[in-house]
Formats: sequence, C-alpha cells, structure tokens
Amino acid sequence: MICCNEINEYLEYYESHPEEFNEKRKLLIENIVKPTLKRNDVFFDSEMYYKCLRFCEKWYYPLFPYQKFIYAFAFMYNDNIPIFRIFVIEEGRGNGKDGCIVPLLHFFTTQFYGIQNYNIDIVATSEVQANDTYDVAYQVLENNKNIFKKYFYWNKEYFINKKTNSKFRYNTSNAATKDGKKTGAILFNEYHAYLTDDNIKVFQSALGKVPHSRIFIITSNGYVRGGPLDELLSLCKIILETGNNKLKYFPFLCELDDIKEVDNPKMWIKANPSLPYLKELKQAIQDDYLEQKIFSTKRSEFLCKRMNLPAERDDMVLTSWENILKASYKDINKEIPRDYNVKEKQFAIIGIDFASLHDFASIGILTKIDNEYQWRQKTIICSSSQFFKDIKFPFDNAGQKGFEDFIVVNTPTIDEYLIIDFAMEYIEKYDVQKIIMDTYRFKLLKKAFEEKGILAEDKMHPNGLVRMIRYPASIASIVAPKLEILFEKGNLNIGDSAIMRWSINNTCVITKKDGNMIYEKVEPKLRKNDPFMAMVCAFSAIELLEERIEYVYI
Repeated sequence: MICCNEINEYLEYYESHPEEFNEKRKLLIENIVKPTLKRNDVFFDSEMYYKCLRFCEKWYYPLFPYQKFIYAFAFMYNDNIPIFRIFVIEEGRGNGKDGCIVPLLHFFTTQFYGIQNYNIDIVATSEVQANDTYDVAYQVLENNKNIFKKYFYWNKEYFINKKTNSKFRYNTSNAATKDGKKTGAILFNEYHAYLTDDNIKVFQSALGKVPHSRIFIITSNGYVRGGPLDELLSLCKIILETGNNKLKYFPFLCELDDIKEVDNPKMWIKANPSLPYLKELKQAIQDDYLEQKIFSTKRSEFLCKRMNLPAERDDMVLTSWENILKASYKDINKEIPRDYNVKEKQFAIIGIDFASLHDFASIGILTKIDNEYQWRQKTIICSSSQFFKDIKFPFDNAGQKGFEDFIVVNTPTIDEYLIIDFAMEYIEKYDVQKIIMDTYRFKLLKKAFEEKGILAEDKMHPNGLVRMIRYPASIASIVAPKLEILFEKGNLNIGDSAIMRWSINNTCVITKKDGNMIYEKVEPKLRKNDPFMAMVCAFSAIELLEERIEYVYI
C-alpha cells in the first residue's frame, strides 16, 4: 500500500465531505486512485515528490490540498515508466489551472529532477494564451534573478536549465512548424478551444524520445461541440466508469452533476475546487451568477465556463448538443448508432443544397417510420475551395466510423453529375415523391435532371419530380418549429454522421422583427451547414411521406 500524507489527507476529506465531490471525481478516487494505491508493482518516488513540493512552494506559492494530491500521481512509476501518462484537469474559470501545473513543469526542468533534455512545450490555440501561461514561470525567474541566474538562462520566449539543458518554451498554434521536437512533457492549455486535433497530434508525436514522457491538459468547458474536448471527455468517462486504464489517464474532472445545482452555491465547489481557498474567486462567481439571472445572454457562459456544463451560446444554437447526439445515437454514452429501418420502396423525399459547386454540395434522403423521421445524406467537398484548408473539420477521417457519408474531390469544381448520380441511386432504392431544392440550385441542376428523364414540377408537369422552392427564406418559419419538437422528443434520426452533427451545430435560428424565423450560419465562410440545409429542403414537403390508402372496388 502506497503511503503519502497528502494523498491520505485528501482521501479523508473526500470521505467526510462527499457532497463536495462531483460524480467523476468520485469515480476517479474509487476506480483509479484506490486500486493504484493498492498495487504492489508501483513505485512512488516520495523523495522526488517532496523535493518538488518544496521547490514549488518556495518559489511560487502554497499549493492547495487537491493540487498536492494531483502532483503525487506524477511521481508513480512501474519499471521507471510513469503510471499516469496523461493528466486531464478540468476546472471552472479562475481556479488557477496555470498556477497549478506550471510550477510542476518548471520543476521537471531542474537539476533536482535530473533528466537531461526534458523539454517542456506549452501549446495553446493562440500565442497570447500560450505566452500568458509561460509568463507564470517567467515572472518567477525575473523576481528571483540573483538565485535563478546560476541555473537558468531565460528570455521572453523560453528558459533553459544550464545543467540539464531542459528547455521550457511556449508555442504558437501553427502545427506544421512543430514536427520533430524532442519533448519531455506537453501542456495543452484551454483544450476546449481546439476545433481539430491536427496541432495536438503533431506535438504528441514528439513524445517518447526522452524518459518519463507526460501530457498535461488543463481546460474549462467550451462552446466547440464534437471537437477534441468532447472526444477526450467521452474517453475519460469510460475510463472512470470501468476502471480500465490501459491508456494511463488521470482525469481530474470538476463539474456540476446537474444543471439544477447551479442555483445552490454549496454545489459550486464541485466545479471549482479552489473555492475554499480563494475569496476573490467566490465573489467573482457570485457576481457572475447574479448577472446571468438578470441577463439571459450570459447564462450559457456561466454554465459553461464557471460550472463546466457543456453549453452553446443562446444566440448561436439551433438545438442543444445533447439533442444532436440523441439524433445520432440510441445510447449516447456508448455511442451506439440509431437503427435505420427502411422498407422496400419506402416513400422518400430528396433534399439538395449547396452554396457553390466550388465548395460544398449535399444531397440526402428523408423517410418516415411511425413517428420517426430518418435522414441520410452524402456531401461532396471540393478541396480546391479557397477556404478548404481553414475549415475546422477532420476531412482526413473520411471512410472511418462516423465519417463515411462525405467525399473530398480534388477538382476545380464539383461535377453536378455527381449529385445527379446520388439522386439516381436514391430513386432506384426508394419511392421518391419529390426532389427539392431552391431556385439557385434548380437552375444549375435542371438540365442534368432532364437528361435523366426527370422533369421539374410546373404548370405543364404538375407531377414533375423536381420541385423548386421559390422563396427559400420562408422555409425556416415552416420547418423550424417541427424540427425543434423532433429534436426535443428524439424523433429525428440522422445516424452516426460527424459531418451532419457539425452542420447542425453550425446553424442558428434567428427570429426577425416580423416574427418569422430564418436559418443562418454561425460563421459565414468556415462553418458550413449544407448537409443540414439539404435536410431542411426535404422537410418542407414532409406531408408527402404519409402513407396513402388506395381503395380498389371490385
């Protein structure tokens, strides 16, 4: 049994104050911490641990009990390999995440730790954020020049220990320039801001070249849904629930367990473990709480940043992220996709949308089984688009689970006949009632459809298959209330489609002064929503999905 006063004291506090611990921290203690302490193959380097505490508290500041608790697990090894390779620390804003981890990382560069070339990389999505984190250590060096100049050389971008040659440096967000580094530990700051894992993978690839490689991730929750943070938290949840930790994670996740706890200040400590030690933090949270009660636009930020409840800004959402996940999975936690039950020659509607054939184009099929609407789509992406490289979606995952319903074409423009081919596949399989698009798309595709013998709906051909929406701005007022109910009740099935979830999350509903609603992109150039808008086109004619009874008189 591993013995450590700082660990024991924290566990004793947990046993006597369980109401202050959220469920994920309880799982950490019961399923990860306690089993680890009982292992007989784990070496706890208590001597190095206490050297670290003395260094950090002498040159930085006194550490809180929970911070000393976290530190201890960074000094546990099996065969000289850290038991915990990745530390994930999620706390509300203002809890001192930088102040907790920077002293530890600084210690790793010292002669006390003694590993040569144990380089530390601070990584953030902005240079300002990375620099602010580095500045925590820089100010300590500057304030104690007479002592530290014997052991370190430093400037405003990095410092180097003269004995170990270990460099502590901050990085910009340009992943392309960072390959090949020899890194001992990486600090990913404000992980919630990452839209893709491109930058993350580049830095992680530098690990393993020096002993005791580690990753530290510090973050509050954020507004990016379906990105690296959601994937990370999903993985941590599985590890915490099962205790299966072959990946060597230490997830210290502080958050409210239920939105109802927001109105109980006694519960705020669940997301803010520094609350008992920081009077200023307590007052700041209290002020923010009172403000969000008055100004509804500030509520989402309070929930997300202070209480780590995933949220979207109220003025930038079509529906909640939970509802979007519910449309994909019948079991959200296990990510089990919803069933797709289609009868032979099922009544169906095709929806088509694209802003430009130099960009994105989406086509999908809408069906109905009982009270459930089922939507499956295909999206074609043109890599020649001037915005392609800046779009924050993992196109490289094409063909993998959840990324099977889009293709990337390396041509000057998207061939409209690709769209027609997908439409013909749908027509062959389903009993298609209408193919719907707006005026702009209709003009580009009308001729291609006619070449396949598919006519447009007009006075001469009232039963034509292709329907043009003449006033696309009016669609949302008709469709939005229906979709809102379907999302809430879980009666919309979009399948396990990352690009569809992304597209929905890129769309907002705006109510105009006349009371009518319109759909808009959250961001006009990089947050694409063509897959969703194709579904909206199809939903404009859902009455055609109702089964019709025909009587035959004999």
